[in-house]
Amino acid sequence: MASISALFCTCMMMMTVMLVTTSVPVEAAKEFKVGGDMGWVLPDANNSATYNQWASRKRFHIGDSLSFEYQNDSVLVVDKWDYYHCNTTEPITSFSNGKSVIQLDRSGPFYFISGDTDHCKHGQRLIVEVMSMHMHHIPPSPPSIAFPPGSDTGIAPASSAISTAPAPSPSSGIQVSATLDSVFMSLIAISVIFLWFEP
Repeated sequence: MASISALFCTCMMMMTVMLVTTSVPVEAAKEFKVGGDMGWVLPDANNSATYNQWASRKRFHIGDSLSFEYQNDSVLVVDKWDYYHCNTTEPITSFSNGKSVIQLDRSGPFYFISGDTDHCKHGQRLIVEVMSMHMHHIPPSPPSIAFPPGSDTGIAPASSAISTAPAPSPSSGIQVSATLDSVFMSLIAISVIFLWFEP
């Protein structure tokens, strides 16, 4: 009987450890359509930074993927030098099938350019920064300090004070919590152990 009690205590401790270590929500992998509704096309002459502006409004995580949709074009994965020089001669990988999905399998920058050098030079290129695990929870920017107009602080009124912008919101991926699964699995394990060792 003492061994069953010890086994029960061990299982309870394991369940507690599982609850503590898996209660942090994780974000499900997402597939991002590059350029949104526009897709992967030569941008307007007045909007050559359109793809990097699009990327700056997103948060990319390891496991996410990029979907490039295009016609009569291609997508090249290149290194930093090739990106800035629109060098299409030695890509890391190239795609030309009209719909290419590229997995983001590591943190750090990924560089993409059009296979058409002129398109690249006119803005059809993209840098995606994939967040590392320790960058997942970025604290919000501190609020600015504002004093009422006309106060004797010697500081300009709040309307002319420099304010900091809030940190970008995390991507709107589905939040999945492993807590309930862990509790359920632990309870099943405990039940099986008791049924197995019950006299």
